[in-house]
Amino acid sequence: MTSAATGGTTPVPPGTHKRKSVTGTRKLVAAGFLLPALVLLGALVVYPIGYSVYRSFFDKSGDSFAGFDNYVEIFTDDTILTAVQNNAIWVVVAPTVATALGLIFAVLTERVRWGTAFKLIVFMPMAISMLAAGIIFRLVYEQDPDRGVANAVWVGVHDTFNESAGFPNAHPLPVHPLEPAGGGAFITKDPVRAGSPVQLPLVGVAPAKMPSDAGTARAATAEDGRVTGTAWLDFTRGGGGRPNVIDTRELGLKGIAVEAVKDGKVVASATAGADGTFSLPAAADGAQLRLPEANFREPYNGVDWLGPSLVTPAIIGSYLWMWAGFAMVLIAAGLASVPRELMEAARVDGANEWQVFRRITVPLLAPVLAVVLVTLMINVLKIFDLVFIIAPGSSQDDANVLALQLYRSSFGTDADLGVGSAIAVLLLLLVIPVMLFNVRRMRKETRR
Repeated sequence: MTSAATGGTTPVPPGTHKRKSVTGTRKLVAAGFLLPALVLLGALVVYPIGYSVYRSFFDKSGDSFAGFDNYVEIFTDDTILTAVQNNAIWVVVAPTVATALGLIFAVLTERVRWGTAFKLIVFMPMAISMLAAGIIFRLVYEQDPDRGVANAVWVGVHDTFNESAGFPNAHPLPVHPLEPAGGGAFITKDPVRAGSPVQLPLVGVAPAKMPSDAGTARAATAEDGRVTGTAWLDFTRGGGGRPNVIDTRELGLKGIAVEAVKDGKVVASATAGADGTFSLPAAADGAQLRLPEANFREPYNGVDWLGPSLVTPAIIGSYLWMWAGFAMVLIAAGLASVPRELMEAARVDGANEWQVFRRITVPLLAPVLAVVLVTLMINVLKIFDLVFIIAPGSSQDDANVLALQLYRSSFGTDADLGVGSAIAVLLLLLVIPVMLFNVRRMRKETRR
């Protein structure tokens, strides 16, 4: 061994080797495990984002640089501007209402014995896809009350409180003793006399649309001092009937209103029975009989749920049907961890249930409510399936949202990939602040 004082070096003992850095080895192992995920992340996320940003600055063909023209078009084109406005409505309304419904359901179901079954029913729509939900609600919102559940209920409620017309599209033939009286009404061509039965035949009513309890038409009997008559459907199934003659297979117009009019004033009125017969007092003698327009109005057909004015609220309703259960489950899980002692103490101090809910339950659930609200906000920014499936072609422009407009601009024979890419970048910019807020909130929760 050479002495250090003489400037020599200490020789390394035989068989001794330099150790590798443990930290460096661990970094290499971690990088090896992360590499596949990083490659996938770069190929499926980073590259598409970068290319979309790049492509958004070029024109439709992709050959010429367009600058910010595509972004200007987003806020000047009426169709795209409608999509931006509808997205704003979605972001404000849908998450807020879904979270509120979830909170109400979670709190109320804690107090009922069948709460678990109720939660299961409310959460069940989450088990189906957006596509299936869209098909379901396209049928629910069908305009025809015989097919659409929403209008069937609405028409049923309306008809309960408002009398419907019984015979829309009914009208007399030229050979009949009736003529138009204006406004959709019909009136006899000549005055009527007491003791002489009157015939009021009509056509234009499908037998299937006749009242189910309408009976076979019968000729009215003459009564002294009264005006009698028959209103009936002058149509024989299978043919063979004669006009102005009551045949054995023809039906009475049950419920049709008949008015006796003198000098423009109604002096008497009656309603036809199941066999179409009616009877008016002596005041009707010498009057003309009128069938008022109320008999022939088009029946109430419900609400145009998928029309231009209601299509967006209707689709938001279908979204709430699906996602209120999601909000309820998360909030119920948070509610289970709320200390019951605080609530009981508040009740002992004299607080009512509303005060306990507003001052104890909601503040303690604030972190959970924030999670649900932010998650749903991100979700509705990308809403596509429900709008595409539910909105009919005539109302799709009115229900348009950014994700749907991105699809319409990027695909098809008239695709403009420049505008489509600009919309994709806009969606990304809208999602990023919400995601950053969510990440910051999660970090704060972790530090507690």
